[in-house]
Amino acid sequence: MTKSDAAKLSPLIRTRAQLEEVERQSLAGFAQKSGDSAGRVHRESPHPHRTGYQRDRARVIHSRAFRRLEYKTQVFLNGVGDHFRNRLTHTIEVASVSRSIARALALNEDLAEAIALAHDLGHSPFGHSGEEMLDELMKGHGGFEHNLQSLRIVETIEQKYPRFAGLNLSFEVIEGLKKHAKFYDPPEKEGTPRGEIYHSPSLEAQIANLADEITYYSHDLDDGLEAGLIQPAQLEELEIWQTCLKLVRKQFPGLKGSALHAYVIRCLIDYQVEDVIRTSAESIEQSGVQSAEEVRRQPKPLIRYSTELLQANRQLRKFLYQNLYYHPRVAGANQRACEMLRDVFHIYLEKPVLLGKTTSLRLETDGLHRTVCDYLSGMTDRYLIEEWTRLSRA
Repeated sequence: MTKSDAAKLSPLIRTRAQLEEVERQSLAGFAQKSGDSAGRVHRESPHPHRTGYQRDRARVIHSRAFRRLEYKTQVFLNGVGDHFRNRLTHTIEVASVSRSIARALALNEDLAEAIALAHDLGHSPFGHSGEEMLDELMKGHGGFEHNLQSLRIVETIEQKYPRFAGLNLSFEVIEGLKKHAKFYDPPEKEGTPRGEIYHSPSLEAQIANLADEITYYSHDLDDGLEAGLIQPAQLEELEIWQTCLKLVRKQFPGLKGSALHAYVIRCLIDYQVEDVIRTSAESIEQSGVQSAEEVRRQPKPLIRYSTELLQANRQLRKFLYQNLYYHPRVAGANQRACEMLRDVFHIYLEKPVLLGKTTSLRLETDGLHRTVCDYLSGMTDRYLIEEWTRLSRA
């Protein structure tokens, strides 16, 4: 849009430049502003009415991989209950928590949300059990890890644009998906990386990472109670549950049963979010960072739990693995599903002609094993089961 075009617009219509100026005026100095983005791998004209991160958010939401999350397992296999979380509801919850924390710290909500919405795009069917099975099947061929697969989806696998593969997301969203990795200094406005290694992504990326933990700790516990696999008496050993339970009983002494448990879960999330906001504000202030680039040069993340909550969450995580994720009803169903995943994987290796037409185009560049892995990891729970049934009868 030219200056003359902008001048013709109704005063009721805000331009991208105006939105970027709002960010500069309202966000903290250490926030990542969309106007300061390092850009995209493939140059595109800016949108007249949306910032770069707002476009990224829309691209993720409109992707096929995002729609398939509705039929992928969180803890309980898809279809076993109407109220249990799936990958899509989990992702929406992570985005909501990310925006809340970002808003409280005067950071870029749009960037935090875009990263949160994309963080699980690469998850396999059948949850973490499916991920472990694919990693085993890909031993000697690069393995499988859902964070890296999310990157493959947004950079290569999604096919929506005629000029490039992937979604061509902003550098800062891609950065936020690179968990457990060393980073390189971001490029300067569509330029090339300078090559300096840094240890921390943007604060918005750090928020999305912690919001993911807060959400699955709390809501997996909620689903476990809903399913009857976790009994209220077992929760007496959990420090954070007892802390929140006392707060709820003080406020609502008459609450009992499922109503009590539901409200404790609500307070548990709020308790964690408040802790992260308070602790992170202190760590940011103590660090003295004044810009997003200074954030990236910090040796450790600045978005963090308090020491007390970190210890309590470690206890909660251990409890969930012992009493929910490895519960016979969960593990048994997941194991049967993963055997189907393994069977279909080997059938495709033997008969790659069965792969879809679009997927087959990557055989030459990515190799047979990676192409099969990409195809399977993108499947929903129900589609993989249907495919196993069809191939078994052939």
